[in-house]
Amino acid sequence: MDSKTLTEITQLEESLWRADTRFNPSIMRETFADDIVEFGRSGRVYDLDDLLFDQDASEPINAVIPLPEFKARHLTHDVVQVTYVSQIIYGTKTEIANRSSIWCRMDGKWRLRFHQGTPVYA
Repeated sequence: MDSKTLTEITQLEESLWRADTRFNPSIMRETFADDIVEFGRSGRVYDLDDLLFDQDASEPINAVIPLPEFKARHLTHDVVQVTYVSQIIYGTKTEIANRSSIWCRMDGKWRLRFHQGTPVYA
């Protein structure tokens, strides 16, 4: 993968973990594909409406960035799979999950079509 694509995908994935971008519906509408599906760490399944409107913008996102163990690979020229470990800090507790995202280039822009979080228990 070329460095330009890797940088772009990394920045997009990290934007999901920054409150100023994650809780901005206009930015996220440009980021999420219309048919996005997310299998959350909680086990819930989310669609576009859930991801745009079912958010508590008053809560900070205390995620470790850069995203630990971040890897990206092309599945096709216009499809990239990203994997990493999320570490979200809630007070004295850290929730850890294995994450996977599928980004597709659509009309010249990378859009998130699929995301999954799987809890990791020590």
